[in-house]
Amino acid sequence: MLNAAVEFAGPGIETLSVAERLAIANMTTEWGALVGWFPVDAKSLAFLAARREILSTRGVERVSEDDLARWESEPPAPDDDAVYAACITLDLSEVTPQLAGPDTVQVVTGVAEVEPEGMPIQKAYLVSCVNSRAEDLAAAAAALEGKRVAEGVELYVAAASREVQEEAERGGTWQTLIDAGAVPLPPGCGPCIGLGTGLLEPGEVGISATNRNFKGRMGSRDARCYLASPAVVAASAAAGRITAPRRINGRRLTRRFEALDGADPARGTDADVRVEILPGFPERIGGRLLFLPPDNLNTDGIYGKDYTYRDDMTAGAMARVVFENYDPALAGRVRKGDVILGGWNFGTGSSREQAVTALQAAGIALVVAGSFSQTYLRNAFNNGFPCVTCPELVDWLKEELADPIEAGEKTIVPGDELRIDFSGGSIDYRSRSFRFPPLGTVPQGLVVAGGVENQVREKLGIA
Repeated sequence: MLNAAVEFAGPGIETLSVAERLAIANMTTEWGALVGWFPVDAKSLAFLAARREILSTRGVERVSEDDLARWESEPPAPDDDAVYAACITLDLSEVTPQLAGPDTVQVVTGVAEVEPEGMPIQKAYLVSCVNSRAEDLAAAAAALEGKRVAEGVELYVAAASREVQEEAERGGTWQTLIDAGAVPLPPGCGPCIGLGTGLLEPGEVGISATNRNFKGRMGSRDARCYLASPAVVAASAAAGRITAPRRINGRRLTRRFEALDGADPARGTDADVRVEILPGFPERIGGRLLFLPPDNLNTDGIYGKDYTYRDDMTAGAMARVVFENYDPALAGRVRKGDVILGGWNFGTGSSREQAVTALQAAGIALVVAGSFSQTYLRNAFNNGFPCVTCPELVDWLKEELADPIEAGEKTIVPGDELRIDFSGGSIDYRSRSFRFPPLGTVPQGLVVAGGVENQVREKLGIA
């Protein structure tokens, strides 16, 4: 699903609230998708009408009555001749509480499978923009009704907004959570991005209803964090271990994947292509290879939360902490001009531009990967940092270096140089040549200018 649009459809959609749809659409980012789209229906129109009413009392109009009427009579929909790459069918009758992690959103297990292990937790979180809306807090309160947070467990709760907290207070949900022993935090961002009170300490296990749980994001990189629904988080906080709020069956979630057009994504380019090279952009780059084999290497791993929100980080300081949550020893091994080779979906996760500028500060020449998160790729070129997609090289090197990968080496430095020919769209390594989609004049221009800000300044004649 990398860089695709994911469209949700089917009879199950009408059973989902707008808050649930928002959470699902948010998480399509972790698939590598650019957008998660739900159809316009009575629920979404009612939600927009209610939001319009609230905003109008503040003198703000983002959606007009004409908009609502038009969407009701002619709901936005895909073109009749829309082409789909694949269809994933999910039977909602098989859905049971799920647990993602630790430290990744890609590994998911049914809570019923984990529950017998009696996995203890030290911290639990009902926070963030994704799963801390009014109905989420109500589901957590229902799981905690008449119970207390277990001894040795800290449960933190923060509403997604002040408006949500006020609604929860009016309905009594907020008080139920506080009476159960939850520690209230201000609405908005906090532990989810490693800020403020309640971060995970070394060796602790946490369970959170947030959208990401990457290593080091919510505290120490020596802690473990799992993701689950608000009800599971609340039930686990009361039990002191990972559990569900009620008896659940152990059926595995069933999915059916069907490729609709049978076409593979483009993997390379024609061998005789020659590319226009702008003045100032190098025709060729060579550098020592640093191979980071995991797929889905996230921006928290590239540049951690301990430094993201500090304004005193110089380029040298950024270089010293690059990849700290992924491989703390890597920063000390980097040499100016090195080339990073990553796996698939490099740079997934938070849209922090420091995951690009830290590599620039460390002297990395460029990143080659099987594929990139589109957000990371956009940040890279906006900051004048080149990235190249070369699936064949990644696949080949994973076979070539299978032994150290199997041994768990986080960073592999084979010791030989990788050479990139931008004019011909090829990469030479160990007497082999690999094709890649060449960079056109638009990304070249951003690199030559040193980023989009400099490019705009130049066009506007601003010194």
